[in-house]
Amino acid sequence: ACRKPVIAAVDGWCIGGGIDLITACDIRLCTDQATFSVREVKVAIVADLGTLQRLPRIVGEGIAREWALTGADVSADRALSSGLVNQVFEDRDGLMQRAAELSAEIAANPPLVVQGTKQVMNWSRDHSVADGLEYVASYNASMLQSNDLTEAFMAFMEKRAPTYSGS
Repeated sequence: ACRKPVIAAVDGWCIGGGIDLITACDIRLCTDQATFSVREVKVAIVADLGTLQRLPRIVGEGIAREWALTGADVSADRALSSGLVNQVFEDRDGLMQRAAELSAEIAANPPLVVQGTKQVMNWSRDHSVADGLEYVASYNASMLQSNDLTEAFMAFMEKRAPTYSGS
């Protein structure tokens, strides 16, 4: 529900509540030393902070059920191949550098558009493609008056980098 994009950077163990937290993030990165586990089944409880609701949408039903029902440890490579993480890095420094680079890349874009993109993607996730297209058309129509849109066009025409105000 956070309006801003959230990047998770995992180095080491990510168990139980950690999985709850990272599955709520927009982008997930980790080191090759990261290990993931939906461990609640091993301690006789049902995961209750979002893993069971979010993980299947990220890695698919079968893999999410396997992990949730076994409590197995999942390597960084398996997390990558399953789509849980976007990238795996050799060390913490590389991980944190990439997280900072991604943050800067996102921050360089118009704030209203970044927030709107996240909002539209979140809304569309729970609705049909046709409904999502209608929603984004309405959303974009409401943004035609933004100063950032004007700035983007002017910067393009003047062949310079835009300076966005978030308005």
